[in-house]
Amino acid sequence: MTDVETPAPATNDVAGVDAEKAFSTSVVISAVRCTLTYVLIPFVFPLIGFGAGVGPWIGLPIGTAAIVANLVSIRRFHRADHRWKWPMTAINASIIGLLTVLVILDGAELLG
Repeated sequence: MTDVETPAPATNDVAGVDAEKAFSTSVVISAVRCTLTYVLIPFVFPLIGFGAGVGPWIGLPIGTAAIVANLVSIRRFHRADHRWKWPMTAINASIIGLLTVLVILDGAELLG
């Protein structure tokens, strides 16, 4: 009997999975930021006596982390030469645009 080795996945396949994982992570971080900004901070936090003025302090670091995660996602899709790299780039760029506006508003609120 001979030993049959299972071939390792192609490097491009692994890179594609990494790219998809990075995209999922970036979307989750963005979703957490939106949930905090639009649900928890304005509605839930005041019910428990917490919330006045904390929005920008929470939103700014999470928004920045989400922008970085989206940039990592774009980079991984392109490095993997993933077949969905351009649609994912458009989605990530749109999310980055929206998050940039939110980060700027949070920064302005903290400074003003």
